[in-house]
Amino acid sequence: MPRLAVPGFLALSAALALAANAHAQVTADPQDRGGVIVQMAGGPRALRATLGWETPVLWTHQAPGGPGRVELTGEFGVSYWGATHAREPASMWQLSAIPMLRWWPGGGRFFVEGGIGPTLVNRTHFAGEDISTAFQFGDHLGMGYQFTPAIRASLRLSHFSNADIKQPNPGFNLLQLTCTYLY
Repeated sequence: MPRLAVPGFLALSAALALAANAHAQVTADPQDRGGVIVQMAGGPRALRATLGWETPVLWTHQAPGGPGRVELTGEFGVSYWGATHAREPASMWQLSAIPMLRWWPGGGRFFVEGGIGPTLVNRTHFAGEDISTAFQFGDHLGMGYQFTPAIRASLRLSHFSNADIKQPNPGFNLLQLTCTYLY
């Protein structure tokens, strides 16, 4: 998986960019649309690839004369994890449902985002670690850019752990690249 992950992500990103330019019905306001999410993440012990769906904006607030707007969306995803070293078990699956807040300062194309939400993994032992519970939390903090009305990308720091519900709780920290195609 590691050798195919970066070229696969780049090819998919290029295809999404071409589709966005060819899409004649794209509206100017991304708030009215949901989107398809592709994420690639890596850390010292694991790689993670995600295919997901972002809801249309569920809530937004813009103070009169204030510094930009804040939006709330939901992200739902299916992820495949692979250990970076040959530690057993070397893979696992994850389902996630993360509410994300996104702040667009000054109404521009740059944004800051963050979210915390539940995830569920299919095993409690992964990459040589005992993670104790199948129920985990995903915490994300990042920043990004809206390239076109249909293409948005962000870079996030992500942490997955069980929030000390049960010990041991080693957690996984990842750097995550997210590409969203809004339709």
